Order: sequence, then structure tokens, then C-alpha cells
Amino acid sequence: MTTATPKPAPEQAHKQAPKPTRNHPDEIVIGLVSISDRASTGVYEDKGIPALQEWLGTALTSPWQVVTRLIQDDAPTISATLIELVDEVGCDLVLTTGGTGPSRRDVTPEATLAVATKDMPGFGEQMRQISLNFVPTAILSRQVAVIRETADHAALIINLPGQPKSIKETLEGLRDAEAGGAVRVPGIFAAVPYCIDLIGGPYVETNADVVKAFRPKSAVRAPRPV
Repeated sequence: MTTATPKPAPEQAHKQAPKPTRNHPDEIVIGLVSISDRASTGVYEDKGIPALQEWLGTALTSPWQVVTRLIQDDAPTISATLIELVDEVGCDLVLTTGGTGPSRRDVTPEATLAVATKDMPGFGEQMRQISLNFVPTAILSRQVAVIRETADHAALIINLPGQPKSIKETLEGLRDAEAGGAVRVPGIFAAVPYCIDLIGGPYVETNADVVKAFRPKSAVRAPRPV
């Protein structure tokens, strides 16, 4: 895994950013966006991006690299950052964390939908189903997922919860401890690799002990050589 860490100020999010070099034909470029007024101004340390990087490190077995952004809760800034990561940086997958509740400053879903070419409602529905097993307030979460397409590229953008524990739960799903850790409710990441396939992205493989990627048999293939 390699990490690209350019972090423009919010007002500069629309400016041209360099595209990372892919070191393998199937290397996925993932944008990680943490959305928080206080974390972006240094009031407290961001925990969303480190939690996502740690989880990806355990879950992915195929090559990957990340580009990170820490920005404020502001709809124009969020939308501009998502456009930059997909259209200019060339991310295949963008994961956001924060800003999905009902408060006035929670505008991540609206900013995400504003840059979408396709809505993918199943991801948000599944996240809420998983989280309701832990807290009744999961019904207040408004996470969405969308596809953003340009003339020659497409990316999946997913809003995740703000808390590291909830991020892990929604990505991995629920396991039954009494049944040897068998998956009881699939996490949303199980569907991500095949979605990336369908929109023309790299072939992503996962660690089945963390989350098993699901593909139809006809879509399973061997990794490409370097």
C-alpha cells in the first residue's frame, strides 16, 4: 500500500491535483475524506482516516493506495473535494466519514448526491440495517452511496459513519460468535469489489477472514500479472 497525502485547503479543493502512479494494473486508488469542522481546524485529532487506513490494511489483499483529505462540514467544499478526487486524481473508490446526521451542519449526503450520476441506495440501507443491531439511533444516519461518471472514468463514492467502531461494523457486517464467527449480516464492502468491476475499475481482492468479496462465478478471474 502507498499513501498520497496532499491536503489542499478547502477553498483550493477544486484546483488540479496530481494523479498518483499506479504500480500494478489492478491497483485501486482510494480517496479517504474525513469531514469535520473541528478536526479540520486542529481542535481535535481526526480518527476517521487512520481508522479507514487500518481497516483497509487488514481487508485488502490486492494492491491499493490512498489519497486523503481532511475538510470542513461545508457542502460546496465537500462536493468540490469529491469531484477533484474522482475527475482529477482518478480515484476508483471514495470513502467519506462524518457529516451524515440530522444536524444543520451535517450536509455530506446532500453534497454527495449533488455530484452523482447514479444513486446506489442499497449501501445506505444496509449500513442502517447493520447499525440498528447496536443502537436504535441508527435510523438517524443518512449515509448515501453514488456513482460519479466522467467521459472515461467512473468511481463509487460511499458515505460512512463518523465513529471508527461503526465504520468497521458497517464495512465488515455482523458475525455470529456462537456459529464460529459465520457472517450473519453481510457488510457493505462485500459488494464493493464487484461494483468496481462493473464500472470499469481494477480487480479488487479481499481477505475473507475480514470481509469476503462477492462476485458471480462468471466474474471471478485470476489477478493480472505486473
